[in-house]
Amino acid sequence: MSRLLDRLHDEIVALDAQSLRRRRQVAETACAPEQSLTLAGATAPRTMLGFSSNDYLGLAAHPALAAAWAEGAARYGTGSGGSHLILGHSRAHAQLEERLADWMAPFIPEAQSLFFCTGYMANLAVLSALGGAQAVIFSEALNHASLIDGARLAKARVERYPHCDIAALDAMLAACDAPVKLIVSDAVFSMDGHLAPVAQLLALAERHDAWLVLDDAHGFGVLGDTGCGVVQAMGLHSERLVLIGTLGKAAGVSGAFVAAHRTVIDYLVQRARPYIFTTAAPPAVAHALLASLALIEGEEGAQRRAALQARIAQLREGVKAVLPADGSAWLAESPTAIQPLIVGDNARAMRTMAQLDARGLRVGAIRPPTVPAGTARLRIALSASHSHADVARLVDALGAALSRPEQEAA
Repeated sequence: MSRLLDRLHDEIVALDAQSLRRRRQVAETACAPEQSLTLAGATAPRTMLGFSSNDYLGLAAHPALAAAWAEGAARYGTGSGGSHLILGHSRAHAQLEERLADWMAPFIPEAQSLFFCTGYMANLAVLSALGGAQAVIFSEALNHASLIDGARLAKARVERYPHCDIAALDAMLAACDAPVKLIVSDAVFSMDGHLAPVAQLLALAERHDAWLVLDDAHGFGVLGDTGCGVVQAMGLHSERLVLIGTLGKAAGVSGAFVAAHRTVIDYLVQRARPYIFTTAAPPAVAHALLASLALIEGEEGAQRRAALQARIAQLREGVKAVLPADGSAWLAESPTAIQPLIVGDNARAMRTMAQLDARGLRVGAIRPPTVPAGTARLRIALSASHSHADVARLVDALGAALSRPEQEAA
């Protein structure tokens, strides 16, 4: 190998030594609690009971959404044919944006929405467009990588405030004389599962004349009476809100949206490079999402949210009963579908994941740099599609694995 390849190889070897190397698995069947997977290094697939998906409402393989996708493809074709500003903005895209704006109207005055191919692109777009040279971005310490990268892409100065520390953020905002200020936070923290103090963040935005940019990737569809997300659950209302919602998690399809005052959305259409200079998502995606929104806000959506809450309560009660007495592992406080089991050590996280794999259970091990050093964890993600028996099986397997922390998987 050349010296260039040798250098990359050596870095990969070093990651291996720290139990930090990432490997992919191949899903052979549709997203569901039981799924056929070919794990890294395996030559044949296995049926696994999974607790790693972000399909919180169990809609990813819903027949109504598959039918809507097929109908959209039959009507609009398989590709959009161009960017939103040239040729690719279909009637399906327009209807989806209008529907999402209607959802957000009770929470954002004169609300409009903008559809993006991914949540990552939406976050890059919002922060790079609103965070100009005269802006300061106040970024939550545990923000998702897409928000961090969006802040880096912006020309603004970035100040990082301590996790959920309202007093510290208040002082930082008070000391700032920039004409444009953005408070930027996840609504539900993706590796911890708990909620940001969004009402207090909005109060600070009002007090200090700032925007509040909330990434509600893990709350949209799940939180609130009809699934509108954190803004509904917390009763927020302000023209300062810029909300990003992901449509590939609880909504079960793909893409994301930004909802804000109509002036903000118009500004993003003019200035958001990740929106302007990319091909629009296939119209069939937007058509399927219209069917997803109907399910989420209807009776079935309410039933699925209730089922998810029941599985969350069951898991928390069960896992707490099997935790080691020495405190070497603990379940983080979380009211959401994301339930992190902290084990601390990278190697232990990988070993525990392997023990679960051996029992036909798939739970992702999360390690630095995604989480702080010393807080490696199993990120248990629950779905409305999980049964009581599914969660009971996971609790039993965790009890066995945690009682023998040094045992290697068979």
